[in-house]
Parts: sequence; C-alpha cells; structure tokens
Amino acid sequence: MYDLFECTRRVLVIKLRHHGDVLLSSPVFQVLKNHYPHLEIDALIYQDTAAMLSRHPAINQIFFIDKNWKQQGNLALLQKEWRLAKQLKARRYDLVIHLTENWRGAWLARLLKPKYAVVRRYPKRRSSWWLHSFSHHYSAPGGNQRHMVEIHLDALRHLGLHPAQPERRLVLVPGLEAEQSLQAKTGVIEQPLIVIHPTSRWFFKCWNANKVAEVADHFANQGYLVALTAAPEAREMEMAERILSAVRLPVMDLAGQLTLKELAALIQQAKLLIGVDSAPMHMASALQTPTVALFGPSGEHEWGPWMNPARIITTRHTCRPCGQDGCGNSKVSDCLMEIEIDAVVKAAVELLSDDEGALRTHAKRMSIEMASIRPVS
Repeated sequence: MYDLFECTRRVLVIKLRHHGDVLLSSPVFQVLKNHYPHLEIDALIYQDTAAMLSRHPAINQIFFIDKNWKQQGNLALLQKEWRLAKQLKARRYDLVIHLTENWRGAWLARLLKPKYAVVRRYPKRRSSWWLHSFSHHYSAPGGNQRHMVEIHLDALRHLGLHPAQPERRLVLVPGLEAEQSLQAKTGVIEQPLIVIHPTSRWFFKCWNANKVAEVADHFANQGYLVALTAAPEAREMEMAERILSAVRLPVMDLAGQLTLKELAALIQQAKLLIGVDSAPMHMASALQTPTVALFGPSGEHEWGPWMNPARIITTRHTCRPCGQDGCGNSKVSDCLMEIEIDAVVKAAVELLSDDEGALRTHAKRMSIEMASIRPVS
C-alpha cells in the first residue's frame, strides 16, 4: 500500500482560530512525529495563540499571522503578508493540512503547491475553486457527535495514518520560565490548590457569578487554596469582580494577572479546575488536571474535556446544545444558569476523592516495592 508520508519531508498544519481550538490541534503534530520522525512539521496560527503551541516537541517552526496587521495600513499589511508568503514558499512543503474553513488555507494550498493538501468538507465551501485547491477531502459527522480532536485527526486517518489511543492526548508545555514567573507572583503554593476559571470570551457560556462565589467559599472552607482566574478583558474582569465581592472567605485573586503560560503552570499545580467551555478547560485536559466543566449552549461531545479525569455538568434542556448567543441572543443561557451549586460541588468532591485514592494506591504500591528491595551486602 502506498504511504504518502514516506515520501513527504515537510508538513504545514494551518489552524487559524482561538486559543482552545489551536490547543485541540496539538495531537496532530505529535502523531505525525511519532509515526514519521523524519518529518519537519510547521504550524501557521494567529500570533495571540502562540502560547498554545510554543515548546511543542514535535513542531519545527511556528509561523504567525498578527490580527493587528490590518490596523497598520494597506501597505504595511501587504508587506507583511508578502514576507510571510515568501517564508512559507521557501519551506517547500510536501503536505498542507488545513484544519478550518478559512479561505487563507485554500490560497496557501495554491500558492505553496504541495504534493498533497487535505481539508475537511464544509457545507459552506462547495465552490469549484475551493474544492480544487485541495487534493484530499474528508467528512466528519455533524450534530456535535464527534470530538474536535478526533475530527482533526481524521485528516491523518484519511491519508492512511491511524493514531493509537494514548497518542491522541493534547500537548501543552508551560516551560520553566513560566513556572518561575508564576512563583514570583504567587509565592510557593503549599495548600492543595483549586483553580476556578468562570469566564469565557463568549459570555453565553458563563455561569452565575453568585453561584461561583458559593462554590469558592465551600472549598475555601474545606482548607483548599482557591485561585480565581480570568482573561484581562473588561467583561471577564467585571465578572471576576462580582465574584470577589460575593465571596465570604479569602481566595487568591489572579484574574487578569497571568500570561497563558503562567496560567498553564498554575493549572498544572492544581488538584482541580472548575470552569466552563473555554481555553483553560482544554489546558487542564492537556496537563491532566481533573476538571469540572459546566456546559450549556455548546456541545460537550465536540468540545468537552479530553482524556483527563473530568465531570461534565449540564441541565436537561431539550434545546441544548443550540450554539446560540444566549436565550433570545441575550448572552444569558438558561440551561447554564439553572445548574445547581450542589451538582458542581458533588462532582468536584468526587474528582478530589478519586485523586486522593489514586495517590494512596500509588503510595501503598511504592511502600511495597521499597520493602521488597534488599540491601546489597
């Protein structure tokens, strides 16, 4: 059987989306490198999502598109686009893997002229020009039936590469620099840590601020150090302020204060993350941090926690997941607001108990192994 990867030297993977979406593409790079170590694999992403893939062990080079280029005038935009095109052209790619419906992927497939270019079939991309920009097209089921990680990996399956289950994990490397800068901001964290990230760039995915405060108080009362995080964006910071004004016990306020890499380092230390459908939830999956994820209008089958200990909390609204910008486009989703505090606390306690049980089992196994070692005379 013909193996196109054997005669491929350089691969470009294009993922022009938001932070969480980019992180969900990380297994594609690792699977390619695992099976074909000779490959040089590059990524093309937006500049602001760089932290999601930087330090990825399977990526050779990362090329960026800065969304701010448009604000610098048409001439500057043209110059930067031309420079990027020249850099990509010089790489002489044999394979382009385009993981979104962004028109740029089709333009680049035509400009770079790789031997092969693969893309998913999209209902809105049926023009002859789009279809003939790629050599391979693959289908994915609709209706929130398949996780986005698997949909990304379907691009490889379509080309004959079938990844094993363990290598489908997300890959995220916080890095020593981020760990050190985080410690400079927080000090040494000695208490068991729970991170609560209640916000998303899409506010229709957010829970009730007062309920978040109640959950934070519950675990602070149990002796956990609760850290509240949020992006440094006005609406997210406003929600964080509402939560902080409602809590009765002290929490660590890190809202708007961390870089993405520092947030990753914090989540890596945590016993648990509690949050909604947002990038930090995916970061927790990559870092194997147990997660309680609240889902409303978005679909957990497509976007939920991936291959880490997790509990997904939803309500039984027959209309979800609808993907709407809140009920009546109000940016407030009833299916999320009606989630009970007790359901979230119960799920969190279960995950914390499972983690403690695993630690006890590991300690017991280690003590048995140590006891069986005889000193050398």
